[in-house]
Amino acid sequence: MTRRVSHRLLELSGSVTLAVSTRARELRAEGKDIISFAAGEPDFPTPEHILAAASRAVHDPANHHYTANTGLAPLREAIADNTLHYSGVPTDPSQVLVTNGAKQAIYNTCAALVDPGDEVLVPAPYWVTYPASIALAGGVIVPIETSADSAFKITVADLERHATERTKALILVSPSNPTGTVYSAEELAAIGEWARRTGTWVIADEIYQRLCYDAPVAPSIGASAPDLETLVMVNGVAKSYAMTGWRVGWVVAPSDIVDAAARLHSHATGNVANVSQQAALAALTGPQDTVEEMRQAFDRRRKLMHAGVSALPGVVCHEPEGAFYVFPDVRSLLGDRWATSQDLALDILERAGVGCVAGESFGTPGYLRFSYALGEDDIERGVARVAALIESV
Repeated sequence: MTRRVSHRLLELSGSVTLAVSTRARELRAEGKDIISFAAGEPDFPTPEHILAAASRAVHDPANHHYTANTGLAPLREAIADNTLHYSGVPTDPSQVLVTNGAKQAIYNTCAALVDPGDEVLVPAPYWVTYPASIALAGGVIVPIETSADSAFKITVADLERHATERTKALILVSPSNPTGTVYSAEELAAIGEWARRTGTWVIADEIYQRLCYDAPVAPSIGASAPDLETLVMVNGVAKSYAMTGWRVGWVVAPSDIVDAAARLHSHATGNVANVSQQAALAALTGPQDTVEEMRQAFDRRRKLMHAGVSALPGVVCHEPEGAFYVFPDVRSLLGDRWATSQDLALDILERAGVGCVAGESFGTPGYLRFSYALGEDDIERGVARVAALIESV
């Protein structure tokens, strides 16, 4: 009998973070009190001046039609300016492709760069979508294991050990999802020099760039390694502006890579929704005070979540420097009651009413990811529930 679903997609797993969030919503619909630390989504409303721009855009007939596949010209210009200001990379608008979120930016980039059999180095733990994007392009993920002892960072020595003649690219995210790790400018310079010397592409995911707690902006490999010509930067408005549902991200890359990604984009989706693009333009060019207000709120939540999770019996937790996640080591809790961190995460959701994501999803079993992108009361209540479950063993 002919296979109904393609082999490629039969092997593709769905997003685990979205699956946990969906299950949390189902339990809420059943009347259960659920606190979800699963999704990477700010609980703040999109700022008012962005909403006002979107409202105006809705009533402008120009936004009711197809527009440029690569993105509205004023938005591409604003992204180019933003890239220079925050990442230190002079950028022409022609080097920008506006995408349906940073997730599509990663997918399009992998499709533009990776041929079947090409290897892509990815530090583990890694965001759940990286392996899928690599696999759909026919590439091979080469995980580079890290640990809390190294602050979940890779070094040039790690890259040398894992690189082969088939290595095409490195995906590097700083600040990191799921660990909250932030690379220093010096560390990024060393990695950039290695990439320049070896001709390896670096796909720098900077979506959490402005959610850094030792400085207003995390260092960028673009500024740290200015001679790196094999660099693609991915970013978007989702995290810093509380605009996850608006679905606007972008790719900044050499023109040939952008052109290739744009050809794919033209067949996959065409232009991003114009109203969302106008909202993103208002986010990048309008007042930035709400970004700082959210960053400070996340910093308070970071400290609260880290203190609470670190106090859980048998749990060790590295303090994050950016993004809005903690990634505690729960291996000491595993055994007869919970064989894996996946078992533990499921039990925490079903019995404690708290959603979190198991480390298996990020290529690092024995850990859990908790998002602190929600209110302080929920953080305290959720951690207390987890503590009660662990202590009941």
